[in-house]
Amino acid sequence: MATASAAVRRDWLVGYAMVAPVVLGALAFVVLPLGMVVWYSLHEWNVLANTFTFVGGENYQRMAADAGLADALLASLWFSAGLVVLNISLALLLAVLLNQKLPGTTTFRTFFFSPVVVSLVAWTIVWSFLLQADGGINGFLEAVGLQGPNWLRHETTAMVAVIVVQVFKSVGLNMILFLAALQGVPEELQEAALLDGAGAWRRFRSITLPLISPTILLVSIITIVGSLEVFAQIDVLTGGGPGNSTTVLVYYLYQQAFRFNEFGYASAIAVLLFVIVLVLTLLQWQSRKRWVFHEV
Repeated sequence: MATASAAVRRDWLVGYAMVAPVVLGALAFVVLPLGMVVWYSLHEWNVLANTFTFVGGENYQRMAADAGLADALLASLWFSAGLVVLNISLALLLAVLLNQKLPGTTTFRTFFFSPVVVSLVAWTIVWSFLLQADGGINGFLEAVGLQGPNWLRHETTAMVAVIVVQVFKSVGLNMILFLAALQGVPEELQEAALLDGAGAWRRFRSITLPLISPTILLVSIITIVGSLEVFAQIDVLTGGGPGNSTTVLVYYLYQQAFRFNEFGYASAIAVLLFVIVLVLTLLQWQSRKRWVFHEV
């Protein structure tokens, strides 16, 4: 009996030892920093004056009346909506094409996946040159008789340009995820539906989409969270302009902290960003029971 109890305790100790690095890492790099951000958001922290004054909820009250923050939230909404729709649609389309096993699919897959492993800053710098008024894109348009705008200096085209650059940068990863899901769809189901007279679109809608819905959920969560954390592309391409048209929430947070030295207010914005990401993720997770295959 004592030997059995000792074996159970030993198993417990081994289990705790196995999970300890992950738990300690989460506490040190997630829970503790998040708690510190919340604590900083309750203070007015001026690094230049070396002051750290408790102000309670004043930073959160300030957010309610901040027109710049409202513009940043709107810009984030437009960016996230455009990125999610274009990225997921294009990734799924490319994955369907690659799943046909046509000649040249390996080259095609490499072409679209290679931007994923390229440095984000280097990728964005190249596109910044291409999108200039006298850049490569307008040069191509001029060659075919069209006059291109200054893409990064108009409010509408600047947001479109930033979205497209990010779509091309990250679509390859979602494409690979969708391709793996499509290759897991049983062929016998497709053949049975074909024998029953179902067309290609009906087979895709009634068989393929339900079976890859768990991957669609995963890709949606990853893409939405990533869209709310965009920073480098905005900083390199537009600097938040023209005006505030591309000043998304993370970039506005950066401006408040490192340009205006409002670290307490920036911390409050970071808490707001965390809440937004958490709520959107939970909503997607809860909605899975309605449309994700095998979820009950």
